[in-house]
Amino acid sequence: MSHIRSRKHTLAAQPLLSQSLFALAAVGLPLAAQAQSPEKTLSEVKVEAKANAEAPYKVEKVSSPKLTQPLLDTTQTITVIKKDVIQEQGASSIVEALRNTPGITLQLGENGNTSAGDTFQMRGFAAQSSIFVDGIRDLGAVTRDAFNVEQVEVAKGPAGADIGRGAASGYVNLVTKLPSREDATSATLGYDSGETKRGTIDLNRRFGDSGAFRINAMVQDGGVMGRKVIQKKSHALAPSIAWGLGGGTRLYLYSQHVRQDNTPDGGTPAVGVPSYYQTDERLRTAPRVDRNNFYGYASDFAKVDADMVTAKIEHELGGKTTLTNTTRYGKTKMDRILTGVHSVTTSKTVKVDGKDVVVPLAQADWSVMRIRQSVLQENEIMGNTTNIVSEFNTGAIGHTLSTGFELLSEEQFAPVRGGLGTAGNANLYQPNRDDALPGYAPALTGAFTKGRTRTAAVYAFDTIKLNAQWQLNGGLRVERYNTETTGATVQAASVPQTIPVGTLVGSRLEKSGKLVSWKAGALYKPAENGSIYLSFANSQTPPGSANFSLAASAGSVANPNMAPQKTSNAELGTKWDVLEKKLALTAAVYRSENKNELTLEDAVSHTWSQLGKRRVEGVELGAVGQITPNWNITAGIATMNSKIIEGTTGGNAAGVATRWTPDLTATLWSTYKLGEQFTFGGGMRYSSEQKRNVDPKTPVIAGTQGIPSYFVADAMFSYKVNKNVSLQFNVYNLFDKFYLESLNSGGSRVVLGARRSGQVSANFTF
Repeated sequence: MSHIRSRKHTLAAQPLLSQSLFALAAVGLPLAAQAQSPEKTLSEVKVEAKANAEAPYKVEKVSSPKLTQPLLDTTQTITVIKKDVIQEQGASSIVEALRNTPGITLQLGENGNTSAGDTFQMRGFAAQSSIFVDGIRDLGAVTRDAFNVEQVEVAKGPAGADIGRGAASGYVNLVTKLPSREDATSATLGYDSGETKRGTIDLNRRFGDSGAFRINAMVQDGGVMGRKVIQKKSHALAPSIAWGLGGGTRLYLYSQHVRQDNTPDGGTPAVGVPSYYQTDERLRTAPRVDRNNFYGYASDFAKVDADMVTAKIEHELGGKTTLTNTTRYGKTKMDRILTGVHSVTTSKTVKVDGKDVVVPLAQADWSVMRIRQSVLQENEIMGNTTNIVSEFNTGAIGHTLSTGFELLSEEQFAPVRGGLGTAGNANLYQPNRDDALPGYAPALTGAFTKGRTRTAAVYAFDTIKLNAQWQLNGGLRVERYNTETTGATVQAASVPQTIPVGTLVGSRLEKSGKLVSWKAGALYKPAENGSIYLSFANSQTPPGSANFSLAASAGSVANPNMAPQKTSNAELGTKWDVLEKKLALTAAVYRSENKNELTLEDAVSHTWSQLGKRRVEGVELGAVGQITPNWNITAGIATMNSKIIEGTTGGNAAGVATRWTPDLTATLWSTYKLGEQFTFGGGMRYSSEQKRNVDPKTPVIAGTQGIPSYFVADAMFSYKVNKNVSLQFNVYNLFDKFYLESLNSGGSRVVLGARRSGQVSANFTF
């Protein structure tokens, strides 16, 4: 439910604020701005508040200066998830917010390995490395919190012209909460079925004629709904300050600091879940394990320190021309030791008359293999973007031109840690986190991997308005990149022993190149409130794009000898703002093709080539906004028809679908305000089957065959006690449906969707 904020112009600063702002200023970034009269600022605030009151879920345009037109006239499928929706759903993470757009699926990793952080696919392609904060790439395999997010912008389809390398299926941009010329305070306290306690605060105050500061903070401690044994503890602070609001020059300084101390989740064995298959009939028909079983050790941990500092300047150059410059420094450290699960043992081998005999074990004695893994990783980014947007005419033709350049340095350092201990099997149905762990003495071995990518890019986008009905748009981005990976390994015993055991052996790989990305579209407006468009775009993904880590293996997509994978997209769509422009309706037909995928050309000689080609096509429909003054809705439905055209991508032959790509996904969230005090809401998520095995030649393989289709419904009720306090109750998985949320590639390990659970929260506004 949207906060109704009273305007009490309190100018008193607090000690915590003073300390935070001093820390921000210490980065040494310029602090000059021009003060302007407040009348213009007050007028803008009133207009924005009115628009939000009329359609809380709907936005007119996205935050990026590269996309200059309203969403109605943007030739691309873009979903915007506002903070109103995030709050109503009681969502705390970005992945939870992304459930409001179709075509996104979660991933769990390979076999015994566990993916960390925001790991997901969009329109059939991995997208976890295409997450941005205010237009600058965000690094680190971390779970991002939503406490400091104004809105989440999801752009779908290849977007190389927008963001550069690796944007095969689009990108997610998180828009930060920044100061405004409005005194307001809001806070939330919540408690859920996972016994999680969470509190947030959002404080905004103006000062002087054109300045304002804002503090967002969060603290959280407790379990996870559906997995109480997994503990998550975090706190965060995001101070920001601005000068020149409402004037011709505006300066923003802001930072975000997050600390997490969690119990990592290695998942649960897939025994007993739908479509689970093993040749051992007893195992194939065995019951499921308890969803609250924990298969790790008491010493498992996951700690994250994430910091970023940003300076942004907006300057009106005159003549409808605006310059924006953004500078960002960010550093994220993840330190994690986790235990994953793998294969199940149901028998043992004993000696009978000197011969080995396999003897079945009682079910109570079955065990599951445990695999230890360590992640010690530091990600560092320094970026600067400069953009100029200008409106002008050439004769009777109007132009909106957006040009700029970007400089980016991204680094990842991953030292290797040993001494993880020798993991023994855990009892399948009664695991014990206090089992002995021989050899547990974590220490650095001296081995490491260090990757770095430096990028310099220039771009230009132009929207050409031929007349009131016709528009053309195009964009071009040229970037030069250099990826360098250095590392060291510890020499093991070998025959012959040419290098002494324990010697550090260094390595270095490098890849440089130029990427040219483009987009083009044509748009026809049959009416002021509607558009029909056709667009084309491409993107390129060079080796090492995801984590700056090149590899010497001939069968690796990160081999520097590989050419960039190339994705192209065509989209035909229409957009309409109806019901007095309060409800946005969208429809699009798309086709994306990715080529240069790695495929095993000859299994005998172990020869690899880049002959692989994959295609994903479908239809996406959306609705967001207001049906009546009291009835809000955001909904989407998408189909994905995926197919391998050439090669053997993912081990599957040409002519079959790709893994983990559901044919149909749908989302819905809607609220209705009854009188001045009551708000009722609810929503649903649907996904058709996500197949792990897509090859009809092998209809049954060991492990779980895929994630069965599921339908999950949620509900919300809110009661406004007075103008300052409202109470909210959320129910998740209203009908208590059993479903799999994610599955690993080997089919042996799952994360189950939470059972019916609830969350109660109190929202305060002052």
